Amino acid sequence: MSNWLKNYSGMFWLIGGITAGSIAGMVFGKQAEIVKPIGDIFLNLLFVAVIPLVFFAIASAIANLQGAQKLSKIMGIMTAVFLGTVIISALLTIIAVWLFPVHQQLNATAAVIQDAGKPFSGDQITQLFTTGEFFQLLSRKNMLAMIIFAILVGFGTLQSGEKGKAFGNFLNSGKEVFQNVFIIIMKPAPIGLGAYFAYQVAEFGPTLFGTYAHTLGIGYGVSLFYYAVFFSLYAFIAGGITGVKRYWQNNIIPSATAVGTCSSIATIPANLDAVKKMGVNDVIAGITIPLGGTLHKDGSSVSSILKMAVVFAMFGKGFDSPQVILLALGMTVLVSIVEGGIPNGGYVGELLFISAYGFPPEALPPAIIIGTLIDPVATLLNATGDTVAAMLVNRFAEGRNWLKAA
Repeated sequence: MSNWLKNYSGMFWLIGGITAGSIAGMVFGKQAEIVKPIGDIFLNLLFVAVIPLVFFAIASAIANLQGAQKLSKIMGIMTAVFLGTVIISALLTIIAVWLFPVHQQLNATAAVIQDAGKPFSGDQITQLFTTGEFFQLLSRKNMLAMIIFAILVGFGTLQSGEKGKAFGNFLNSGKEVFQNVFIIIMKPAPIGLGAYFAYQVAEFGPTLFGTYAHTLGIGYGVSLFYYAVFFSLYAFIAGGITGVKRYWQNNIIPSATAVGTCSSIATIPANLDAVKKMGVNDVIAGITIPLGGTLHKDGSSVSSILKMAVVFAMFGKGFDSPQVILLALGMTVLVSIVEGGIPNGGYVGELLFISAYGFPPEALPPAIIIGTLIDPVATLLNATGDTVAAMLVNRFAEGRNWLKAA
C-alpha cells in the first residue's frame, strides 16, 4: 500500500493543487485572476526546458544504436508492429471522439486561434519541418524542425564511430542534465497549475468539470475496450486461439504491476517473465520488451488524441480535417517515442502538439489535467501492449507455427 501511494503521490499532489485552485476560482471569482502570473511563470519554464530536453533525448537515443543493424529483420518487424498498434489505438480514439464529440461540452470556452485546423500551404509545410536559421530551432514554435535536426545529429554521431564518441557522451550527459532540470521544474507543478486553474474557473466557470468528466469517460472506455478486445485480436493474429489463451494466462501479473507502479519501465521484468511463458524466444523478448518499454506506448496514443481533441474544442476548432488528423497521427507517434526516456514525458508530448498546431500556452493546463487523470489506464496499455507486441514480432519473424515450436 505504501509503495502504491508513493508511486501515485505526484498525481495526487497535482490533482490536489488543481482542485484547490478550482475551488479558489469559484469562491473568489474574478479576484482569483491575481494568481495567474504564478501559472504563467510555471508554463514559461516548461516551454523553455522542453527544447534542450527533447533534443538531447532524441539525439542521444539514436547515437546509442550501435549493433542494432545486426538484427535488422527483427528490428524492422518490431518497428512495423510498434507503429501499427500505436496508430490503430490513435484511430480508435479519434473515432470515439467523433462519436461522442467533446465540443458539445465546451461551447462556453470557445476562443479564436487563427492557424489550428486550417489546410497547410506549401510555405507552412516548409516552416513546419525546417527553419532558415539555426537559432530558430531554439523556438518552441519550431519543435518539429528541431526534432528532425536532433534525428540528423543522432545519426551523424552514430556514423562518426570512435571519432564521435566524445560528442555521443556529451549528448548522453545533456539528456541526464535536462531530465533533472525538468524534474526540478515539475516540483512546484501543483502550485503553478493550481494558480492557473483558479484563473480558468474564474474565467470560464464550472462547465470545465463536465468537460473533463466527459473526456475521461471516453478515455477510460476506449482504453479498456482496446485492452480487452484489441489485445485479444493481436494475440489471435499471433497464435490463434492458443495464442489468446496463452496471452491472458500470463498477462495478469504485468497488468497488476503496471497499475501498481504507474511505470512502463518498472513493468519490464514482469513482461520479460510473461513473454517467455507465452512462448516468445529469448532473442525477440530481449529486444522487444526493453525497447517497447521506452518506444511503444498505445496508452499514450489514446491520451495524446484525447488531449488534442479537448484543446481543439476549447479553442473552437474542429478536430476532423485531413490535415489535422494526419498531423495528429504523426505527433502521436513522436509522443510515443519521446515520452519513454523522459520523466513526466506526457507533459513533453503536450508541449509538442501545442507548438505544432500553433496554440498559445493557455492550452497546456487542460491537456496536463487530462493526461494526469488518464495516466493509470494509459500505463496499463503502454506496459502490457509490449507483451502482445512481442508475440506479433515472433509470429512474423518465425512464421505461423512459432507457438507450436515453442
